[in-house]
Amino acid sequence: MTDLASLVGSIDIYLFDQILRGRAPRGASIFDAGCGQGRNLVHFLRAGHDVAGVDPHPESVRAVRALARTLAPGLPEENFRAEPVEAHGFEDRSRDFVISSAVLHFARDEAHFRAMLEGTWRVVRPGGILFCRLASTIGMEGRFTPVGNGRFRLLDGSERFLVDERMLMALTAELGGELLDPLKTTVVQDSRCMTTWVVRRG
Repeated sequence: MTDLASLVGSIDIYLFDQILRGRAPRGASIFDAGCGQGRNLVHFLRAGHDVAGVDPHPESVRAVRALARTLAPGLPEENFRAEPVEAHGFEDRSRDFVISSAVLHFARDEAHFRAMLEGTWRVVRPGGILFCRLASTIGMEGRFTPVGNGRFRLLDGSERFLVDERMLMALTAELGGELLDPLKTTVVQDSRCMTTWVVRRG
């Protein structure tokens, strides 16, 4: 019997929830903005989706290309590129389901955050979905130390660019999107908050 991990890899559980709810049905084209080594792509590659992604680290792109060669040998290698999220060469409005998992909170400042978000959002086609997981202050307001430019020092000593509910709701409207789910935040005790933001392009 095949174990679940071999079928879906070490997928973000909240992304897995979207799959189970039919948000990325068979035949949907997939784009991972900040794909790393492809931990969130195993299911999509196995299921025959047209999968593409970018990551700024060439070693990660080499790894995800190797993964694709194993799980989806017909997929062109150029679908995975060593390019920054904010300045990649993929076509605008070309993908049905776009993933941004634990990426945007590495922005250097608000301008960089917005550039990364724009680079991610622009590939979502009309009617398509952006699935985003990112660090926030929601649920631990006032417990992080601001260090400037939208960045905060977390309780574990790391620094992240953090959003809040008001900012995400304003961005949803600014992008011309609609929330598919209420914002959902996981609070990791005495550490950090991770918010799931799922938006459909109008």
